[in-house]
Amino acid sequence: MLSNLSIKNYALIDSLNVSFGNGFTCITGETGAGKSILLGGLSLVLGKRADLSTLRNKDEKCIVESEFEIGNYGLSSFFSENDLDYDEKTIIRREILPGGKSRAFINDTPVTLDVLSRLGNRLIDVHSQHQTLQLAENEFQFKLIDSIADIKALRNDYNLQLKEYQKTSSELAGLIEFQGNAIKEHEYNSFLLKELEEAQLQEGMQEELEEQYQQLSNIETIVEQLSKGHQVLNDEQIGILNLLSELKQVSNRLSGFGSIYQALDGRIHSVRIEMEDIGSELEELSEKADLDPKLLDEVNTKLELLYNLQKKHGVREVSELIRIKGELAEKVEATENLESTIAAKEKQLEEQKKVLNEVAAKISKERQKIIPDLKQKLEKRLAVLGMPSARFKIELNAAKDFKSNGKDELSFLFAANKGTDFGDLKKVASGGELSRIMLTIKSIMAKHENLPTMMFDEIDSGVSGEISNRMAGIMSEMSKSMQIFSITHLPQVASKGDHHFKVYKEDKDIGTLTNMKELTPEERVFELAEMLGGKKLSDSAMAHARQLLN
Repeated sequence: MLSNLSIKNYALIDSLNVSFGNGFTCITGETGAGKSILLGGLSLVLGKRADLSTLRNKDEKCIVESEFEIGNYGLSSFFSENDLDYDEKTIIRREILPGGKSRAFINDTPVTLDVLSRLGNRLIDVHSQHQTLQLAENEFQFKLIDSIADIKALRNDYNLQLKEYQKTSSELAGLIEFQGNAIKEHEYNSFLLKELEEAQLQEGMQEELEEQYQQLSNIETIVEQLSKGHQVLNDEQIGILNLLSELKQVSNRLSGFGSIYQALDGRIHSVRIEMEDIGSELEELSEKADLDPKLLDEVNTKLELLYNLQKKHGVREVSELIRIKGELAEKVEATENLESTIAAKEKQLEEQKKVLNEVAAKISKERQKIIPDLKQKLEKRLAVLGMPSARFKIELNAAKDFKSNGKDELSFLFAANKGTDFGDLKKVASGGELSRIMLTIKSIMAKHENLPTMMFDEIDSGVSGEISNRMAGIMSEMSKSMQIFSITHLPQVASKGDHHFKVYKEDKDIGTLTNMKELTPEERVFELAEMLGGKKLSDSAMAHARQLLN
């Protein structure tokens, strides 16, 4: 519920801070006193776009802040989804800066207008005469029927099934479209795949082939250098091995003179062994090295194939060619198996359609079940509100396609008088009739779902005193389970409130200002008497006012 509202520097409001209680609150005031200004300020924290012209002082910012008690609204998931701190006492603040920019905060966290608006719709439901046109909207009519039918669980199940059905349907359409294009591409993809498969691609093969090519194409230089190395090691006079033999004899003689010479002898021995190994390897490599033009040609051919494939596919590594080969293999396989894949997807879609139809049929059944009772309640309550001949024609018919809320077409027609044809509500009902119908519908819905705070803005306009008294009775009854506000000009309605606030203007040095205060019991008597008989209070008006309050 709305527990506090603070408005600063908005239109004719300099500074206003007012607290509200539960139950039925009536707001009265003379025409032009600023009741619409109050609603305008409240609409800012509900997500309405800001208008710089509403700043009272153009050099200062406008601040509207409201506090809501939201413990019973089941909004914790909304706060979590939007990364907001949840508090059962939630504060919403809206600021309009002199430059024209506006900022919005929920529990001191900056939010977008979209988030603010979506939360606002869950907190306050504002109704004025022109807003009763939503009665003619199919979505609202379904909401009424579904709240009474109590099919929230069925609707949730249907929505889950519908999402899966739509997902599968989209996948099937994609597969069919892919099939049309894939058939054309299949031959080309198969050709590319065969090319890559014949290349027998392996990780590291390019480096290995390039190294092999380098060796084969420089075999003469390699043989020459191997021979030279072998000669350097084995020359009879100045060969490294002969010299190492002499060095070994020297170290051998020294080894008997201590451990340091023994270590030196061991190192020279190791070097000699290593040099002998190197000599053997040089000789072996030299014997194996042979000019092989055929092998060189084979290696060159493989390398050229790799380079051409890399150029063709716009890559530089064999690993990338291997990746492309895998992708082509998947495409070729997918195309070859497409018929069976599509058939499997069509079967899945049919199964989902069957389940969806079953859930939709259950929803339709529950809706059909409550329509006669709803029709009777609406007509009975409207008769009490001065519309004894009001009739409704509510029909459900099966829709061809799945809709967001089921598989029904809803016809919600109205006739205000006997002998008249049924028609759309917005075409055949007057403003006053629409107001009474809306109030009746909301009073019925209030018994079946946890509605937010409701604010009726002169919804009782254009009706007689007795009918307004009955409308007030309905609002008072609704307020036992929810917070109700009524902005009204009628004393019959104002007298029914648990709380009574007056909006008034006062002239001050800084100009004319709008203010608001809660009336004491005695002040309520005077206010109702003025509403009944004008500024000149008569004894009969005062007596009538007291009678209304009692």
